[in-house]
Amino acid sequence: MPPLIRRRTHLPYFLELIASWIARLLYRVRTSGLEHFPCEGGVLLISNHISYIDVVVLQLACPRPIRFVGHKGLRRNAFFNWCFEITGCIGISAEQPREGMRAAVQALKSGELVCICPEGHISRTGQLMEIQRGFEVIARQAGVPVVAAAIDGVWGSVFSFAGNKYLWKSPRLLPTHVFIAFGRPTPPAEISTAWARRELLDLGERAFQERPVLRRHLGRECVRALTKHPGRIAVIDRTASRRVVTRGQLYAAAALLSRRIRATIPEQRVGIVLPPGAGACIANLAVLCAGKIPVNLNFTAGRAALEASFRIAGIGAVISADAVRAKVPAFPWPERTLDLKTEIEAAGGKRAMLPWLLAAWLLPNQWCAGLLGLPHVGDRQEAGLLFTSGSSGEPKGVALTHRNILANCAQISSLSILPETCSLLACLPVFHSFGFTVTLWYPILRGCHIVSVPSPLETRKIIDAIREEEVTTLIGAPTFVRPVLKKAQPGELRSLNLVVTGAEKLPEDLRQGFLENFHLEIMEGYGLTETSPASNINQPHPPVVLSTNEPQAGKRHASVGRMMPGMTARIVDPDTGADLPHTAQGLVLFRGANVFEGYLGDEEKTRAAFRDGWFVTGDLGRFDEDGFLFIEGRLSRFSKIGGEMVPHGTVEQKIIELFGWDQLEAPTVFVTSVPDATKGEALVLLTTNDVTAEELRAKLNESGVPNLWVPKMVRRVDKIPMLGTGKTDLKRCRELAFDPTR
Repeated sequence: MPPLIRRRTHLPYFLELIASWIARLLYRVRTSGLEHFPCEGGVLLISNHISYIDVVVLQLACPRPIRFVGHKGLRRNAFFNWCFEITGCIGISAEQPREGMRAAVQALKSGELVCICPEGHISRTGQLMEIQRGFEVIARQAGVPVVAAAIDGVWGSVFSFAGNKYLWKSPRLLPTHVFIAFGRPTPPAEISTAWARRELLDLGERAFQERPVLRRHLGRECVRALTKHPGRIAVIDRTASRRVVTRGQLYAAAALLSRRIRATIPEQRVGIVLPPGAGACIANLAVLCAGKIPVNLNFTAGRAALEASFRIAGIGAVISADAVRAKVPAFPWPERTLDLKTEIEAAGGKRAMLPWLLAAWLLPNQWCAGLLGLPHVGDRQEAGLLFTSGSSGEPKGVALTHRNILANCAQISSLSILPETCSLLACLPVFHSFGFTVTLWYPILRGCHIVSVPSPLETRKIIDAIREEEVTTLIGAPTFVRPVLKKAQPGELRSLNLVVTGAEKLPEDLRQGFLENFHLEIMEGYGLTETSPASNINQPHPPVVLSTNEPQAGKRHASVGRMMPGMTARIVDPDTGADLPHTAQGLVLFRGANVFEGYLGDEEKTRAAFRDGWFVTGDLGRFDEDGFLFIEGRLSRFSKIGGEMVPHGTVEQKIIELFGWDQLEAPTVFVTSVPDATKGEALVLLTTNDVTAEELRAKLNESGVPNLWVPKMVRRVDKIPMLGTGKTDLKRCRELAFDPTR
């Protein structure tokens, strides 16, 4: 606490002592920014609002007594009415706000510190809601500075709406770590709702970075989570025959294998080429527990890209399976390619696993991690390496730290969409960032179980797994989810309650098809390998459970959802880099604990990926007033023609609509560009359908599409090239635009 004079609150002295003692017993509150807090005079404090305990932790942190502005309707409850009376809380109602606002202005003019939550109500999503203008009016009428504060750590407590309910959930047994980041005083003439949103998001990111869990070691946290409930199912593996693996068995197999890896593989990074399932979970956890770094390699990439990946990562050994080697003979297998099953047998097999399994059942979970010699701190050390080609096709090693992965798992866990009771279909390859974090590490840490299918292309196996195992959650790229729409009968997906897509923009016909056929609304998300990967997600609207609750939005059509908790963003001009309003279209920049710190061994690409500490996503987008992000497309998927930015995706969608081309089997249209001497660039249409440039121009002109948006050339191709991640292969498409015979 900075050297400011602490004054008493508005509570009677004996109640203040009791309340302070209880609060300090339950909460460990730390702060930053208080050195700038005004010691005297009227100050309006604004804060995010995520629980009923916010007022307590704010008062614990603040060096001055606070007059809180609260919802007047709460006074109908005897307990809350008593709290209002003894604390001097200012009541305000939506029906007659002026009375409460006048009282707040008067208190500020009298030199008091007044706190108001500009969202107007408690967030039931755990994310920042729309900012109301009331705080602006109060600050300007009172003529006092405004200080923003972001609270992190209380979401998930019994006093928050985490899990879609208040109070009726298990209380935390240990004191809750809370961090409050305070901003600098801002004159009333400089404030606005846009300022408040940016300030609260920036401070929220700073507060989230202080979570103690982010400094921990991913391997240790996974072992602790697995051995906490060793009898629970971890994986239902349907790779060959159905096999059920418990959390205790997963720990025992990984612990045994980790000892052998530590003794036989000298390199720091270990390659892994396995489909999603029990084998991939065991191999990745074993490598991490051996004090090494797992590198899941994209076996669908070209030989040159894979050889570059081996060189960049310094990989000398690869863990795989004989069956996988037989299926991908073109893979540049190194001399030391180890069969997973053989390595476990060489380490002692099932008999040698028994002591580890007994330890999982008999010992405290902290001791189980200690048996493996796992450190307590991982923090910014590398925990996993993934390769991404981006739009250029050249492999870039994305080094994800313990902090990155633990942060993203904590962010996802804070939402209500993937609880520990869910059954998650794991079909995305582990070299895919969503497969790596969301269907590998997250279930281990969170406690939910996965049902694995070896490939996202095996649609019938996916449908059968959903039906037979009663899977509740399906995650995949639209390319992988679309065949499910075509081949599944409504009854086969009856257990699903959530479908999430990312990697590519969600086509409207796919969204509508799932809604009509299965009564499921696909939740579109967004992320990049560099953001570990999830940065945004739509989620179902939170339920209204109390009379004082107002409807809140968890999702918004055509958006990719709000940012994950603990993230902040900027929208900048793609040419000049100048800041733009959040609601303007521009280049999207992110900052957060889940954002990676750089490409392995490539300082030049790392510098290009960041701008003043902000990660440059390469996507154009905008936010609405409620915080939902709308992605307009990749910057590389826009062409500047005659000085105008032409979006390739919008042109594609228009062509599909006008010609009525079916996209159920696979994409049939892709727009790219080639250099043009007169206008800078010229659009090229790649399509699997028969159409001439003249027919295309006539159809688009008839519908009112601007001439600049009409593709100048049409290239007939056998198929639109796709990557193993479900994304379009941009590099290959550009090559076809220049020469369709390649």
